[in-house]
Amino acid sequence: MGPATWGTTYVTTTELLPPDRPLLAAALRALPAGLILLALTRRLPSGDWWWKAGVLGLLNFGAFFPLLFFGAYHLPGGVASTVSAIMPLLVAGFGIGVLKVRPSRRTLLAGLVGVAGVALLVLRGSATVDLAGLVAMLTATTLMALAVVLSKRWGRPEGVSLLALTGWQLTAGGLVLAPVALTAEGLPDHFTGANAAGYAYLGIIGTALAYALWFRGIERLPASSVSFLGLTNPVVATLAGLLLLGQTLTVWQLGGLVLVIGSVVLGQSRRRFRAR
Repeated sequence: MGPATWGTTYVTTTELLPPDRPLLAAALRALPAGLILLALTRRLPSGDWWWKAGVLGLLNFGAFFPLLFFGAYHLPGGVASTVSAIMPLLVAGFGIGVLKVRPSRRTLLAGLVGVAGVALLVLRGSATVDLAGLVAMLTATTLMALAVVLSKRWGRPEGVSLLALTGWQLTAGGLVLAPVALTAEGLPDHFTGANAAGYAYLGIIGTALAYALWFRGIERLPASSVSFLGLTNPVVATLAGLLLLGQTLTVWQLGGLVLVIGSVVLGQSRRRFRAR
């Protein structure tokens, strides 16, 4: 449900948010949600979790969001989604060094099938590649893959709720994003009711709730399994465009949809890893 919810970000941004404010959108997704969760849970980090929460907040939000938006603005949506689809393969690679586990051939095959499926689902023949955007998207995907593996390695402090852990990371990332957004973009002249609804949805549902579910999945599933679930993001984004924006699907896109779903199912095998 977490990454599936992220698939609604595109339609929410285009239909409800003010234009040309990607960093502001990122900051307003992270910081208010983090502060609300801190107020609700009334729990701050202790010990080494001060720096761990800071690292994870930077990887998941503070650095990831700006790079993601930069890549999205400089690359066609299909290229950006296809690049992000390599995350399961990156998680498998990081898992070797950090978690001391080796991915099975089944996992690697599922990862390649997922990339092919996303490419068919969202890539267009006329797509062009901007080098800076490509580097930004690759970096963003790598940072999120590393965050998945580190979250699996560090776990959760005893007695700390998932909402508190999520709040720590959102606040840390938001504190990095806010001054950058205000300096680079500033605030719009006014906010409409639609803008407020869009920001509220992205902050509460698309960020606070979605990331709490995401971190819960990281706790309970192997890291590679969680990363394959991230492929539901472009699937939901495509279906949202179909249902809400009147877009249509080609035969190739339907084939890509089947491949992505097959990749997600294949990546959930209990024998996905064997100890090294």
